[in-house]
Amino acid sequence: MQNIKYYCNLRDVKPTVACRESGVGSSFINNVERGQTPSVAKVQMLADYLGVTTSELLGEAPGSSSSGIRVPVLGTIPAGIPLDAIEDILDWEEIPAAWATGGRQYFGLRVRGDSMYPRYLDGDTVILKKETTCESGDDCAVLVNGSEATLKQVMIKGDGSLELRPTNPAYPPRTYSPAEIESIPVQIIGVVVELRRKIK
Repeated sequence: MQNIKYYCNLRDVKPTVACRESGVGSSFINNVERGQTPSVAKVQMLADYLGVTTSELLGEAPGSSSSGIRVPVLGTIPAGIPLDAIEDILDWEEIPAAWATGGRQYFGLRVRGDSMYPRYLDGDTVILKKETTCESGDDCAVLVNGSEATLKQVMIKGDGSLELRPTNPAYPPRTYSPAEIESIPVQIIGVVVELRRKIK
């Protein structure tokens, strides 16, 4: 909320006017003040209107001593829906502001199930850098058409095929040929950069 007022004042526009003209709705400010979590899409709309990044809008107010920015933790990533349009935000995590330099973007994902046990536990939060490519052996969020994003270790074969490998031996790996990667499609949407586990 502090950032919204700051950037509105900087552009000589009232927050209520900015919310109305950006399309996020006049209730946006009141909802944020009441502690409600705005959708990524609405934050993006307001940021675009004000000419700032979502990181600037959500991070600590300029001049603050904190050096972190907030990124959304998503519960699910359905196929075919852009990350910025996903409404299912479970939480927010703070990451160092320096990570976002150069236009780099990040998001969080709540781990579900035990296919990546023991590396990741059900309920863990992983921070991912938005990427469409990875190095062989990286843990990635991968969209396989017709289903939600799956968290797997991605192994890149010499012929260009991808093996999505669970760490839990109870689950078999899946390999997709270059033709299948194009036709299904199989898309990498983020690479894990950090694990955050709450003890309680």
